[in-house]
Amino acid sequence: MSLLAFHDVHALYGHARILNGVTFAVDGGERVALVGRNGVGKTTVVNTLCGVTRIAQGYVEVGGQALSRLRGYTAAQNGIAIVLQGRGIIPHLTVEENLLLGTATKRDGPWSLSRIHELFPILRERRSNPGLALSGGQQQMLAIGRALIANPDLLILDEPSEGLAPVIVDELAALLIRLAAGGIGILLIEQNVSLIHRVAERYYVLSKGAVAESGALHNLGRDELQRHIAI
Repeated sequence: MSLLAFHDVHALYGHARILNGVTFAVDGGERVALVGRNGVGKTTVVNTLCGVTRIAQGYVEVGGQALSRLRGYTAAQNGIAIVLQGRGIIPHLTVEENLLLGTATKRDGPWSLSRIHELFPILRERRSNPGLALSGGQQQMLAIGRALIANPDLLILDEPSEGLAPVIVDELAALLIRLAAGGIGILLIEQNVSLIHRVAERYYVLSKGAVAESGALHNLGRDELQRHIAI
């Protein structure tokens, strides 16, 4: 059973059709990349899952349940945590308050505040600081920690390497591989070729709002991958 599957999904912002029959799936413990040039609909996939866009045709399957209408809380209720592009740190909340937002799902699991602090000690040290007072890399830790404390089955990350130093991207790659080894599915929406190649096992290429190509990532060279995502 897939943790998340899109079946021929056509999605609209108002009357503008952005997704034109997207089909893909992510299973438990899988590391999957969704790639493509800017403006092809990658973030719209996330927004569709969050209920921001309207599904005109097709359906989304979450944890084996087919859903033709999604709301803002649907993903979180069904074990899907999303690290948004830009990280989504709430500016007037402290680091710890931002982290604890993830506990709203009340899902049981191994991730707790103390375990997040073990994973990212800087978040414990700066727990009383405003969330936006952290560096870019630390804000990404906060966004991932907030997602993990929800104890998800699937973690979706939208452009997580954006603005990060190469050494932080290396640490991010190692963390995502470790999380997948522990059973969490990973859907990586990304344009950093190095991060994609280190993390993902399978890929889907999005073009003009539809999946144009998919397969095992080890069969796709870095130059060919770059061609799919070059602006």
